[in-house]
Amino acid sequence: MQTKLARVLAASAVVFGALGLGGCSTPHGGAPSDAGAVPQTDYLIGPGDNLSIIVWRNPEVSQVVPVRPDGKITTPLVEDLPASGKTSTELARDIEKALAKFIQQPVVTVIVTGFVGTYGEQIRVIGQAAKPQSLPYRRDMSILDVMIAVGGVTEFAAGNKASIIRQVDGKQQQFTVRLNDLIKDGDISANVPMRPGDILVIPESFF
Repeated sequence: MQTKLARVLAASAVVFGALGLGGCSTPHGGAPSDAGAVPQTDYLIGPGDNLSIIVWRNPEVSQVVPVRPDGKITTPLVEDLPASGKTSTELARDIEKALAKFIQQPVVTVIVTGFVGTYGEQIRVIGQAAKPQSLPYRRDMSILDVMIAVGGVTEFAAGNKASIIRQVDGKQQQFTVRLNDLIKDGDISANVPMRPGDILVIPESFF
């Protein structure tokens, strides 16, 4: 009798354990452990970036120029050349092709001196941040870096109810984050990696 009862209890434990494990997965769960697995790609030029364009042995056409809001640049001898979304190397080759009409075998180097990045890769912070804004994504950026950049949260923020909205495999997902635990209690386990294009939403607390 006792053996039979023990088997029933053991089977029940397995069933309830499985149910409990399944209930831990929610659409708004914490950021996954692989949230920092960001593809290592080259920096893409974006509107607002400053570019130092150096043409070897031709200082008269070498210049520092901004990328206009329309994503294009204008340099001596080259007008309205698309720059946004390209790497510095790709843009250098495009400038060389454009300059080849005027200069024999031009050699161009493009150096990004002011970083903003493409809109699609910027980190956006909205809601109850001290300074809501868009930030250029930096490699290995964490949510703590973001909080330092925006000056933390306001006194009205529900920090532990904040969430990250992220595109994963073409689908929008939402993960909860614990900002109060991180910036007020110093709980480093609440620090999570950010990805290009993340949106951090900090809601208001209702007393």
